Amino acid sequence: ISPCRDEQDYCSLCIESVLAQSILPALWVIVDDGSTDRTPEILASYADRFEWIQIIRRDDRGDRAVGPGVIDAFYAGYDTINSTDFDFICKFDLDLDIPETYFAELMTRMAANPRLGTCSGKPYYVDEKSGKLISEKCGNEMSVGMTKFYRTDCFIEMGGFVREVMWDGIDCHRCRMLGWLACSWDSPELQFIHLRPMGSSQQGIMTGRMRHGYGQYYMGTGLLFMMASAAFRMSRPPLISGGLAMLFGYLRSYYRREERYNDLKFRRFLRAYQWHCLLHGKQRTMEAYHNDLRK
Repeated sequence: ISPCRDEQDYCSLCIESVLAQSILPALWVIVDDGSTDRTPEILASYADRFEWIQIIRRDDRGDRAVGPGVIDAFYAGYDTINSTDFDFICKFDLDLDIPETYFAELMTRMAANPRLGTCSGKPYYVDEKSGKLISEKCGNEMSVGMTKFYRTDCFIEMGGFVREVMWDGIDCHRCRMLGWLACSWDSPELQFIHLRPMGSSQQGIMTGRMRHGYGQYYMGTGLLFMMASAAFRMSRPPLISGGLAMLFGYLRSYYRREERYNDLKFRRFLRAYQWHCLLHGKQRTMEAYHNDLRK
């Protein structure tokens, strides 16, 4: 299911990369969330050729909406299907270029581990100056927001996505709460190109970083963990300023006493998980969690 808006510069390349997959989707629902460019025309040309591509057209609400807006668009597509008809569900953005065995590899890994609930590959973007591929440095303990591949049973059990900015972090932690695994891999067959760098789709990348800081606050992230996360992000483009923008977004929400995710049990689970990461590192934390599931 692909929510999209004004993707004329990227959608053809993305769709062609899906058409080249070694295993094609059984159904692909693309939700055009009020595009004002040539996106509807491009989508229609593919839907006319492939019956398993279905297009849903929503009214133009005036601008691109990330976070809850994206999930609203996702559910406009999800609500048209019977999810139990499918073994897997993928929230898949329309600005990606994926390798030809991408979906096949994810399904193979899920078949090998029945407790794997959601997974993905790793996003890279092309640096405008050097032309080199740059990793977006997403943690191994999360499936990435632009392409979240789910075992349907897991997606249903966790209650789907929260319609807030940090939906793509809350979902992975809820998976862990329920005894599922969430992860992503940086192996060559699962590396894909994010044609639009993460967090840059609305008002630029710095606004995206501040929005991420607010999302971490909303989810329930502790201050110390947020500071460590922001310090790490300072080493990624945009250098220094990106991490500072994240921290500013968090602290502004903290001092304003903004609303937080209304699930105390979840927030306690999250804080315990983050403290374990701070004390032992993410790798050892994930190893301990995987070992607990094997018992």
